[in-house]
Amino acid sequence: MTERKPANLDFESWIDKQIREATDRGEFENLPGAGKPIPRGRDDENWWLNGYLRREGVSGDALLPPSLLLRRDIERLPQTVRKLSSERAVRETVRELNKRVVEWLRLPHGPYVRIAPVDTEEVVAQWRAERQPKPSPAPTHATTPSRPANRWRTFFRRRRVT
Repeated sequence: MTERKPANLDFESWIDKQIREATDRGEFENLPGAGKPIPRGRDDENWWLNGYLRREGVSGDALLPPSLLLRRDIERLPQTVRKLSSERAVRETVRELNKRVVEWLRLPHGPYVRIAPVDTEEVVAQWRAERQPKPSPAPTHATTPSRPANRWRTFFRRRRVT
């Protein structure tokens, strides 16, 4: 940990002294990327933040406000429950999400995003509908082609009409 700047030293000379002492101790040797230019993103103003999140293995969700996280979770709910194997797990997932929504509605903070609790029965009904086996198409048997229409009969019918 660095010490406090002594009162009798100029700020710039104090920093220079710390850098010189760290260099003498070899703290700047064998650093990753030493001697290379700092990598820049593709004209991205958040290149450093994106790189940091990628290196640390963290998603950007930690930076989002709770209201946007809730909105995203509500939109992804059908995909989330599709993976679940029991109705009990579906109900528990919806209950947990609704609990978070109600907590945010009681004390909203961050940007206001219109959200409301999810209808549990509707989600369960959709989950059940997706789980039901799809009706298999009726087997098609090779049938003999029907007799071609009698051309003469069609010919005479047309003549009677006209």
